[in-house]
Amino acid sequence: MRTTRALAVSAVAVAALGVAAPAASAWTDPSGLSASPSVIPRGGQLTISVTGTKCQTNSTATSDAFGTVNLVNKGGEQAGADATVHSDAAPGAHDITVNCQGAMLTRPAAFTVIHGGVRGGLGGSSETGATSTDMAIGGALVASALIGGGVFWMRRRSEGRA
Repeated sequence: MRTTRALAVSAVAVAALGVAAPAASAWTDPSGLSASPSVIPRGGQLTISVTGTKCQTNSTATSDAFGTVNLVNKGGEQAGADATVHSDAAPGAHDITVNCQGAMLTRPAAFTVIHGGVRGGLGGSSETGATSTDMAIGGALVASALIGGGVFWMRRRSEGRA
């Protein structure tokens, strides 16, 4: 008897979800807001993508790092825009807010602005190169290695004579 009740309750729950699922998929407000790349230097090109049928016309994306750009239809329920990050944008995480015909969606910390170039894998690259501080530290490390090696070599040499 308990098994029958449990099956009946499960069937009702599945039926309720089945009826609600098409209504949920018809939601047209903006969703799926993303920015690529997630880490970008000042002056870089940022690609914004958003999903939602309300974002097809009269829609904008706004951030303090790039201002306001108009979203364009990318096919289906996809809309997007390319934005250029200001050359004086503050380094750190920035939000993006989209306004799709009055429906608002904000993604906190959607992308991060860095000073200089994007650092990549092994070796990396930089738009600005090594700073004078980097050169001074590197020079000091090389000099200390040479001095330490010379002292070690001189001690070994003097031990051999005794």
